[in-house]
This record gives sequence, C-alpha cells and structure tokens, in this order.
Amino acid sequence: MPRFQAVLFDFFGTLTRPVQRGAGHRITAELLGCPPDTLVEILDRSFYERASGRFGSAEATLRWVCEQAGVRPPEDALRAAVASRLRAVRADTRLRDEAVPTLRALRERGVRTGVISDCTHELPLFLPELAVAPLLDVRIFSVQLGCCKPDVALYLAACTRLGLHPRDCLFVGDGGSQELTGARRAGMSAARLAAPDLAHHLVFNLDTGWSGRALGTLGEVLDVVEEAVDTVGVPS
Repeated sequence: MPRFQAVLFDFFGTLTRPVQRGAGHRITAELLGCPPDTLVEILDRSFYERASGRFGSAEATLRWVCEQAGVRPPEDALRAAVASRLRAVRADTRLRDEAVPTLRALRERGVRTGVISDCTHELPLFLPELAVAPLLDVRIFSVQLGCCKPDVALYLAACTRLGLHPRDCLFVGDGGSQELTGARRAGMSAARLAAPDLAHHLVFNLDTGWSGRALGTLGEVLDVVEEAVDTVGVPS
C-alpha cells in the first residue's frame, strides 16, 4: 500500500513547464494604455496582494493596477484587457509531459491528487480545460481562499476537502512562495521538484534554504509514495 494517501502539487512550474510572461501581456498593456514595462513592474510587486484576492474581482484588480500606473482606461477597454490577460496567462501555461502520466499513475495506485496554487483569477477559469483537470481530486486556489503560501490554511483546506490528516499527504512543488516550508509547518511531508529547466521559471519568494528531499523529474513522485521508510521528513 502506498505510504501516502494523497499527493498535492504546486501548479506553475511543477505540473507545468517553467513560466515566463509571453507576448500576450504586451497586448494587455496596450489595451490599458500602459507601458508594458510599467505593467510588469506593478504585477511583480503586487503578486501576493493580487493572488490573495485583496482587490476583489479580476476587473477590480486590473483597475487597481491601472491606478498604480497612473492610467484610466475606459470601461470597455478594461473589460477587454481582463479577457486579454486571461488569454495571456493561459498561453504562458504548458503542462509538463510527465504531468498527466504521473497523476494517472498515482490514481491507479489508489493515491488521491490535488493542486494548491498561489494564483490570480485566471487559473480557476482555465484549469478545467486542461488535461490534468479530471485527474485532480481537490483544487485549492489562493485567490479564492484569501491567503497565499506558506499560510498553513491552504494546505489544511486541501486536507479537509480530502478528509485526510496532513501526515497522510505529500506536497510537491518547485519551492516558490516558501511553499515547502509551509507544507512542513502544516504537518505534511514535502519534496522539491528541482528540474533543470526551472532556472528559467518566473518565481517569487523562493524556498532557497530547503534541505529536504529533491526530485529531478516529476515522475520520481511515484517512487516516493511507495517507499516504506520516511526519508522526506516532517518536523517532530
């Protein structure tokens, strides 16, 4: 029997390939009448505020961004920019080749799966369209819960929805948002995905001091869940 009853994954950079902002974000900036570099600077420094849903809806959030940039687009342009941003974030999102096979193999072993993601309004809208969607038992989005990693509330919410104790769950992520430390604090085991391509990933507040288990590929999760002895580590 697998040693874990569930594996919970970070989304961006873990189930997906490294993320960088593509050309679609320039279109969003043009619709808002905002210099692209200014838009990116504001998006970067406000990520956790936006990902915790602090400013309300997607439209209200982008209106706040415009205020910070000193631009006041008409409402129709703002609505068009919201739609443009959704397309841009979706275009930046490419699943890892291993994502679907790994999730499917876990479920075949009787292990439940889920996502815990720091994200803004776009991911909850387009994730249902992705090939991983039917393979996820639980989806926890920071923008809906009102807090970001490493807040233990995110991890405990996943456990509650699964009806599991944290010790029965493994969290796997690239280490952004101090997420591995947060998982341990919540009582979970944790492993870092240390794929070489993550050197080019857009990430905030990286768990640079992580000294626990590291995986070279996503597929190595299957080995971890079947190990008989705990080598990942949970604080005592």
